[in-house]
Amino acid sequence: MSSKRKNRPNPRTVADGYSLSDERNAVIGPDIDFNYNDSEKAKREADPHLPNPDDPRFKQSHEGEHRGDFGALRSQQKISSTVLIWAACAALNSCNLGYDIGVNTVAGPRLMTYMNLSDLELGMFYGSINLFAMVGSCGVFYFTEKFGRLKSFIGAAILFIIGTIIQSSAGNYPCLMVGRVFVGLGVGCGLCLDPMYIAEITPAANRGEIVTWSEIALNIGITLGFCAGLVFGSLDDSISWRLMFSAGVIMPIIVIFLAYFVMAESPRWLISKGKDEKGRRILQKVYGKGYDISPIVLDIKESLERESISGKSMGWDAVIFPSPAYRRMLLVGIGAAVAQQAVGIEAIQYYLEIILKEAGLEERSLKMSLILIGLGLLKLLAIVIGGKLFDRMGRRPILFISLCGVAGALFFLSFNFF
Repeated sequence: MSSKRKNRPNPRTVADGYSLSDERNAVIGPDIDFNYNDSEKAKREADPHLPNPDDPRFKQSHEGEHRGDFGALRSQQKISSTVLIWAACAALNSCNLGYDIGVNTVAGPRLMTYMNLSDLELGMFYGSINLFAMVGSCGVFYFTEKFGRLKSFIGAAILFIIGTIIQSSAGNYPCLMVGRVFVGLGVGCGLCLDPMYIAEITPAANRGEIVTWSEIALNIGITLGFCAGLVFGSLDDSISWRLMFSAGVIMPIIVIFLAYFVMAESPRWLISKGKDEKGRRILQKVYGKGYDISPIVLDIKESLERESISGKSMGWDAVIFPSPAYRRMLLVGIGAAVAQQAVGIEAIQYYLEIILKEAGLEERSLKMSLILIGLGLLKLLAIVIGGKLFDRMGRRPILFISLCGVAGALFFLSFNFF
């Protein structure tokens, strides 16, 4: 058996680019541009986006939005104001986590003094949100698929409001942690919803940049949390941290209003539920009048079919016993997510006021507050620049540049206090 045949994936392995719905018919139509492929043979015979480039001239899959509005046609595809408004509304949901990080940076030391908390108790209060957010993110798929994206947005905002009210009115540490449970659940749901919804209502040509709005909103929330410290920081410790926490209900209330009266349901979810006409109307608003959305609707349906076949044919086997291609996907996806947290950015942000105090700044001073706000704005600027480059430079170069910068910053920070 030839090595080419031996290494060929199982035809039922969707993760390797196959699905039972693939049409293996010859392509009839104009020649395909293969200039982006390194293989001379593939330039002549096969499209590398096909399920199996070893067998050339199969019918092209991934038509519609994954082809017709990307690459060279990017400059011709003007993103509509409707998409920008909906994406901005969804991104506001990420402000909740950002505000929690920012406000706890300044409220944590005051809370520690008022409740006489130990370092361990404060650390558990800070870190537990990630544990509860994991639970929320695991359950959000069920709710989004059953009830839709908009109702899930509202549910996540309600959880955050309940948790914020409990935290701001807490009289002891156990009550404070109960509030933390609700805040974490709301944050976990929201962080999964934002990029999902934005990706589903944004044309592929602009998706990389617009999805970063979620991260931009998160850092706007961090900066707003720092601003809350500036506004309420001069008050007595018994009331300042409560007011800082209470201000956190403003953003989720705005998200609920926007979900009811401004945002539209995800066209992908509507089509998955058989509501094609509603999905078409929303897609027409996304792409503008006169744009042929029929290939996009077909592409969504084929994608949903592939996902269904994948789930039924493989299930958890794809994760527990992954194929080589799927193993690479898991390593990249999970590895990137782990690396994002393993660098310790959240720990640095939560303890930023304490770190600056150790660096010699006066605790709870105007200078301290302004430096915190300045750092928040600096990070926000870096994310805006990165978002502009995602669809131009590609993800990999920016990821490598970012990781090198993070490594250098952590090295400098670690040795600065010796």
